Amino acid sequence: MPVTNLKTNPIVVKDLVKTFGEEANLVKAVDKICLTVEPSEILLIMGPSGSGKTTFLSMLGGLLKVDSGQILLDGEELTELSQSALANIRATKLGFVYQAFNLLEALTVKENILLPTTLIKQDRSQVIQRCVHLVNQLGLAHRLDAYPKTLSGGEKQRVAIARALINQPKVILADEPTGNLDSQSGQEVLMLLHDIARDHGVAVLIVTHDSRVEEIADRILWLEDGKIVDRKQETHNWVKDPVCGMKVDEWRASFVATVEGTRYAFCSERCQQRFMAQPKQYLD
Repeated sequence: MPVTNLKTNPIVVKDLVKTFGEEANLVKAVDKICLTVEPSEILLIMGPSGSGKTTFLSMLGGLLKVDSGQILLDGEELTELSQSALANIRATKLGFVYQAFNLLEALTVKENILLPTTLIKQDRSQVIQRCVHLVNQLGLAHRLDAYPKTLSGGEKQRVAIARALINQPKVILADEPTGNLDSQSGQEVLMLLHDIARDHGVAVLIVTHDSRVEEIADRILWLEDGKIVDRKQETHNWVKDPVCGMKVDEWRASFVATVEGTRYAFCSERCQQRFMAQPKQYLD
C-alpha cells in the first residue's frame, strides 16, 4: 500500500522492523512500527531500557540499516538510498543532538556550529547570517570564540542545538538531550527545543527518560519490546528526586537507589551520585 502525505510530513514510517541475533536468541528491537510525524511536532519517545528507543532513532537517522519496512524523510525513501546518499540526507535534512554533546574540543563555539556547513555547497553569506541568528536566539553570541572545555553543560548543549540547526533540517533527532544537565539547564534546553519546533517548523523527536519532557511534547510514544504501547493505558508513580526536588516517575526511572529499606528515584545519574555520597544530607 502506498504511503500518503509524503510531501507534507517530515517523517512517515511503515511496518519498520529491526532484529538482532538468530533463532532462539533473536530479539525484535523494533517490531512493525508505523508512525507519521507532523511539521513542528515534538514527539517524545519513552520506554524502559532495552525497549528499542535508540535503535528506532538510529534507523530514522539513517545510521542503522533496517530489516524491512519504510522510512520516508521529507518524501525520500531512506531504506533505498546508498551510503553516500544517506550521508547527504543527514547533512541537509537531519540535525542530531546527543547526551554527550559531541563537540570537537579543538574548535571554538563558532567553528563547531559551522562545521556541518562544510559538508554541502551553499552561499557563505547566508550561512553566516543563519549562524548569527542562531547564536543570538540561543544566547551564545558572547561565547563564539570560547572552546568547549570552558563551557557549562547547558552552554555545550546549546552549541550542539545550533550546530544541528545550521543547515536548516526538517527533523531534529535528540537522544537524551538533558541527560548530562542539571535541572535548570535541562529545563532551558527543553524550552529551546520547544521554541525551535515552533519558530523553525522543525519536527523534533526526543528519546529520553526525563519526565520533564512530557510538559513540552505534543505526543508521547511509549516503546516496549520494540512495539508501540497505548500511552493512555500506562500509569505513573510520581515522586520527588531527593536531591533536586524534580518530579520523577519511580516506576520508569533509570536511576534508583535503596537506603535503609527505602527506594529513591532520581532524575539523573548526577543526582543519584550526589545522594549516594551523602544520603543523610538529603534525608534530614
